[in-house]
Amino acid sequence: MSGHSKWATIKHKKGAADARRGKVFTKLIKEITVAARIGGGDPDANPRLRTAITAAKAENMPADNIKRAVQKGTGELPGATYEELVYEGYGPGGVAVMLEVATDNKNRTISEIRHIFTKNGGNLGETGSVGWMFNKKGYLVVEKDKADEEKLLNLVMEAGAEDLQDDGSNWEIFTAPNDFHKVAEALKAANIMPAVAEISMIPQSYVKLTGKSAHQILRLSEELEDHDDVQHVYANFDIEESELHALAEAK
Repeated sequence: MSGHSKWATIKHKKGAADARRGKVFTKLIKEITVAARIGGGDPDANPRLRTAITAAKAENMPADNIKRAVQKGTGELPGATYEELVYEGYGPGGVAVMLEVATDNKNRTISEIRHIFTKNGGNLGETGSVGWMFNKKGYLVVEKDKADEEKLLNLVMEAGAEDLQDDGSNWEIFTAPNDFHKVAEALKAANIMPAVAEISMIPQSYVKLTGKSAHQILRLSEELEDHDDVQHVYANFDIEESELHALAEAK
């Protein structure tokens, strides 16, 4: 899985830059609103809302923004109604791509998403075409210089993690979705700040890419992530860490 956690970390660093332009705030507000609409406005009783609020706080979103997003979701304040959709397709090299979308105009969104796939050497597929290749997991990335392997392994396993894996310069921690918060809180209590902490769709297998195909899939992923209605992009590409870093630096 070399480079998987590296790409996740790059995305989060990019997210911090996007937050200054409001892009990440927009996506997080949508997620909070949808989560509150589906599961109610109490984060203690709504794990999805709790995850969304934690992510928003990590990006330094003002508390008033979070409160308003929750109130829009519960109907206490007026706001747009977002429909949640999952799109599936293939990128360059046969990479499986899965998107989670929140939109108030699905006809516009699917047209724009199809265009992004086509111009970057991919194609939008049918529902179910690639979803079976992914499993929903809690996913945390800890950089190796932040924690000793044995201590980290004991800590996260005691908190309920399923696995800890070596991904080059990072440790990858996997949990069942319901155990994600317990593991995240255990890391926080130990003063270990993960570079990535999210509920994610983890591929069951990976497609190795180099050269042109590697460049194309990164460009496709970035354009999809930049779309205002796309909340998350998941893909099963595997690019060596050194090449991935070089491609990211070249952008």
